[in-house]
Amino acid sequence: MKKRIKLYDTTLRDGAQAEGISYSLMDKIYICKRLDELGIDYIEAGWPGSNPKDMQLFLKLAKTRFKKSKLVAFASTRRPNLAPSQDRNLKATLKCQAKIAIIFGKTWMLHVESVLRTTKDENLKMIFDSVNFLVKHGLRVFYDAEHFFDAYRDNPDYALKTLKAAEDAGASFLVLCDTNGGSLPADIKRNILEVKAHLNAELGIHCHNDSGLAIANSLAAVEVGSTMVQGTINGYGERCGNADLIPVIANLKLKMGFDCISDEGLKSLREVSHFVSEISNMRHVGNQPYVGDSAFAHKGGVHINAVMKTPYSYEHIDPELVGNRRRILVSELAGKSAILHRAEELKLDLSKQDPKTKKVYSSLKKLEAKGYHFEAAQASFELLLKRALGKLPRYFELQELRVIVNKEKDKKATAEAVIKIRVKGKIEHTAAEGDGPINALDNALRKALLDFYPTLAGMHLSDFKVRILDEKEGTAAATRVIIQSQDKKDTWNTIGVSGNIIEASWQAFSDSIEYKLLKDRKK
Repeated sequence: MKKRIKLYDTTLRDGAQAEGISYSLMDKIYICKRLDELGIDYIEAGWPGSNPKDMQLFLKLAKTRFKKSKLVAFASTRRPNLAPSQDRNLKATLKCQAKIAIIFGKTWMLHVESVLRTTKDENLKMIFDSVNFLVKHGLRVFYDAEHFFDAYRDNPDYALKTLKAAEDAGASFLVLCDTNGGSLPADIKRNILEVKAHLNAELGIHCHNDSGLAIANSLAAVEVGSTMVQGTINGYGERCGNADLIPVIANLKLKMGFDCISDEGLKSLREVSHFVSEISNMRHVGNQPYVGDSAFAHKGGVHINAVMKTPYSYEHIDPELVGNRRRILVSELAGKSAILHRAEELKLDLSKQDPKTKKVYSSLKKLEAKGYHFEAAQASFELLLKRALGKLPRYFELQELRVIVNKEKDKKATAEAVIKIRVKGKIEHTAAEGDGPINALDNALRKALLDFYPTLAGMHLSDFKVRILDEKEGTAAATRVIIQSQDKKDTWNTIGVSGNIIEASWQAFSDSIEYKLLKDRKK
């Protein structure tokens, strides 16, 4: 195995700049923990100097012990003609309690003169002062050379001087950024080889995908000596996105022989990819390399005949290496390993030969065909398993549900939910109002159950995501609802799918309540 390559994830900062993505505080915490389990070396959790949410995240995670990952705070160089100790962004970087910071600075004269409107010398001082200020305060500092490859083509001598300024100030990694995403792999390799001879610090690469080459450019950089690759899960990012870390990781380990992640982490790539897409409320790309649903799907008759005899004839790797599976579209085939693995985690007695495993698997396939995806709804999947095995108590049973929305001219719409459920042998019939139909449903369900299960007072809805599964169907399209709930100790996700958003919401809400009651019963 070749020299180890460090993986640097910026999904929570660069990825969050993608159109359509907005992470809550709990979303970011979830993603941080999942990236740590994957084995990412560095997680750029945000820019604490730019918004209160990111500052809150760093302070909340300051005492969290991660297995592998180290949190990194993003910041910019000081403003022109201002002491670092007076710069708001740099002070926020110290306040957030991160042990590592990454500073970005201007490399391209176009930006120095037209955006910052300062001089070449002052820009060099800004880079040196900012990095040195944080180093002297005990932080390890990486430096992002923004627009490096455009800058190097324009003025190679000055671009190199900016790197030297950061290195002289104490930066341990110099990250070369193809910020506009316009470079070709040959350019990347040539430029890195030229500057590498003048530097002692380790080099990193940060590529955007505006030319569709972010992954290729990242791998090209590694070939000529970059030992850190920055990117985002699923390539999320502004404009056309960033280098997608999922295929980057797979290519580094499986095709190029670089040590970057454990075999166990590699097997979780598909799950992580789907998890982040669900948390981001983004449709997962079916033909995404390595981890997409179609990545190892075979439809053509010639292909199917060949792959059933010799899988390697139409598959470049064994799909199980990255947690994926082969799919024969005319007769879908899939293993039961994921079910058995989850059952083992939950200490449930289940084997491959057990008829109950076949029952669970059959239910899972039917639900997935309807639009269910359990990657980001593990609570619902646990309930599915325990229902199939007869291990889930009947806490309540729906008898009837009605939701009414009333809208009068020039007045705010109101909603009322009326619910009738059977609980502990009794029929409970109640109603509640809410800001909208979903809020009213939540209020009515918990109102009906609170006298029977007082611990429900300690849980609340923390996020609600809705996804239309087939836009072509218009208003008749199936809707997927994912609900995030939490109490004082835990946070969990549940899922519902239906052509009716109220029914989908009911499925997710009732699962959330059942999971809370099941969790409390274990204590």
